[in-house]
Amino acid sequence: PARFKPLLRIGQLTRPLVPAMLREKIPLAGTHQAAHSSRHDRKIILPSGCVQSILTPATDAAAIRVLNALGIETIQPPHDGCCGAVSQHLGASDEAKNFMRQNIDSWWGAIESGAEAILVTASGCGLMVKDYGYHLRDDPDYSQKAARVSSLCRDLSEILSADDLVKLESNAPKRISFHAPCTLQHGQKLSGKTEALLTAAGFSLTPVRDAHSCCGSAGTYSILQADLSKRLRTKKLAALQQQDPELIATANVGCQTHLQSASELPIVHWIELFDPARTWN
Repeated sequence: PARFKPLLRIGQLTRPLVPAMLREKIPLAGTHQAAHSSRHDRKIILPSGCVQSILTPATDAAAIRVLNALGIETIQPPHDGCCGAVSQHLGASDEAKNFMRQNIDSWWGAIESGAEAILVTASGCGLMVKDYGYHLRDDPDYSQKAARVSSLCRDLSEILSADDLVKLESNAPKRISFHAPCTLQHGQKLSGKTEALLTAAGFSLTPVRDAHSCCGSAGTYSILQADLSKRLRTKKLAALQQQDPELIATANVGCQTHLQSASELPIVHWIELFDPARTWN
């Protein structure tokens, strides 16, 4: 984040001058209200990650406020960072494992102090953290800790219940379309779970053709396979918008920013729908 934030700001300032293919990958600067957790008996680790904290900071801010309203304290340990997914995708497995070890070290104190879960709000990162135990299985110093970390990792849909969300009384638009990231439905095997929570909380989810298919983001795929990625994005946006939703919700920063780069409809992480500090037009 320390490197990415200033580079993104430079990109945003020079956005009108760069080639179109690069321009669409630079999101416009946005605003969000910072969030702070109160102390509660229930505690959850909320990793800061890398690009999400810069690209879509409203996601974790909303998660902190929602959990705080439900009596759950969020702990954001210092010195954690990238989950290692991008390095792993690119075949740099040693680099990925170093990121994993750094995160385990950062989170371990809170785990020993009784944190009940590690909440990862980006489904792509969540899938990676759930695999720490596998990737470090042969590391004599980290194998047991990595297995413990993987067993504690949870997506928001595994922590929040329908009763929790009903209590929050969302005032967001109710007719929405939900894009289930591949990492959520195929990787974490949580297909339909978020959709069921949103429906129970009073949202009307529009049907999405080929909901199992990829939006074209897929980590670095949108950069390395730009033409195919755009074709997938065009197809996915057509399916998501076919029934005229008021907005589109998803569960992964990569999908969110990739789809938003070609969509006039707002694309948000679904937890933002329940943010008590969010004002909807």
